[in-house]
Amino acid sequence: MRILVVEDEEFLADLVAEGLRKQAMAVDIAHDGAAAHERLAVNDYDVLVLDRDLPVIHGDDLCRQLVAQGSRVRILMLTASATVHDRVAGLDLGADDYLPKPFAFDELVARVRALGRRTVPALPPVLELAGLTLDTARRQVHRDGRYLPLSRKEYAVLEVLMQARGRAVSSEELLERAWDEHIDPFTTVVKVTVSKLRAKLGDPPVIITVPGGGYRI
Repeated sequence: MRILVVEDEEFLADLVAEGLRKQAMAVDIAHDGAAAHERLAVNDYDVLVLDRDLPVIHGDDLCRQLVAQGSRVRILMLTASATVHDRVAGLDLGADDYLPKPFAFDELVARVRALGRRTVPALPPVLELAGLTLDTARRQVHRDGRYLPLSRKEYAVLEVLMQARGRAVSSEELLERAWDEHIDPFTTVVKVTVSKLRAKLGDPPVIITVPGGGYRI
């Protein structure tokens, strides 16, 4: 999944982002509402982790704008206030979920995953294709019952390819969905990652190179 974390406390933003990256998610960070608005206009995110009390553009206003635009991004709103009134107000703004601070990180991850499964089209928690089984909750992959120890990026690339259900996925789309905004668009990292992934998947090959089109399973 591609995630945008919007939090003005830089330490907390970095902490949340690094934790989500360890779950094989691609994460970008913004520290105010205006910067978040710019990133949302350029990148296609699955989930927005949105602190409510933001500078420049308030989190409430950003949430209203996204809902009014019909954005597909799922919004998990964070706030220091845990009152029922504030939770109801946040949800009434159009947020999909609401989490008060301080929060348990495992709960944050679970809520982000749950929102990711509500993207359009909805994705099942377990993907199965060509003898491969990918469990998105446990972040585990098996081929014909054999466990495959994948790196974070190998897992992320495989998840995107399996979600495509046989459709060719370009290197550009893989960069967009499995890496964050700081990746060099001219890098060979996709080619290298796919090569390593193929080696771990073993024979017969399941990832096919489509000339001019990318990769597919």
